[in-house]
Amino acid sequence: MQFFKQVKQRTPESVELEFTLAGIGSRAYALAIDYIVIAAAIMVVMLVATMLATQLIKLIETFGGLGNLELWLAALAMLALFVIYVGYFAVMEANGQGQTPGKRFAKIRVIRDDGRPVGIFQTTLRALLRPVDEFLFLGFLCIVFFNSQEKRLGDLVAGTLVIQAEQAEAKGAVLLSDEGKDAAKALLNLSDLSPLLPDDFATIRQYLERRSQMLSTARQSLALRLAQEVQAILQIEKLPFDMTPDVFLEGVYVGYQAEQERFEA
Repeated sequence: MQFFKQVKQRTPESVELEFTLAGIGSRAYALAIDYIVIAAAIMVVMLVATMLATQLIKLIETFGGLGNLELWLAALAMLALFVIYVGYFAVMEANGQGQTPGKRFAKIRVIRDDGRPVGIFQTTLRALLRPVDEFLFLGFLCIVFFNSQEKRLGDLVAGTLVIQAEQAEAKGAVLLSDEGKDAAKALLNLSDLSPLLPDDFATIRQYLERRSQMLSTARQSLALRLAQEVQAILQIEKLPFDMTPDVFLEGVYVGYQAEQERFEA
């Protein structure tokens, strides 16, 4: 049972690091937020540029014809849009520890393949290839179907990964509710938890550790899927009382530990 796609990388100092890859949903969510920010910036720039261009055209008209000025201004406008688009991602990621505002909100970040922070060279490569990735959804296809580390073309060329942004205090911290502890007692009376394998328990623990970092919709969806998997393994057709997926998983977590401690004793 594996719900978190992870990758291990070795640093130049021969230290092995483990990262949880950011899913396509989190990346799309971050990109949507970034596009809103970019659109707002472009609107402001274009408004100011239009005002300046209008004044420039009037000034030149007083000294003669416009010539090809309008074409040059249109070309400059297109160049400015491209610079804003590429520069936003390149500069934000390079100076924001691999995060744009969208990535920060979605709690994901960009790192190098060896786990080190990205620099302006890597972020610029990623930004320059972003239009190619978005053309005919090539980046989406590459992430979902053609790369085990969920890399788009920009990541492959730049040597980068997009991972979930870990919180230092979240490692090993499992916060349990009173309802979860009550659920554990009910589940122990209802079913034998021994069919759960250590890997299954590790997946449950990993979810409980990371759930506070997840977006609400992603958390609810993952909790439901995981709870259904666990319920099938334990062959529980009906829960003893109306448990939410989170409470059920907390109950299984506490109950499994209690069974293991009783067995070892």
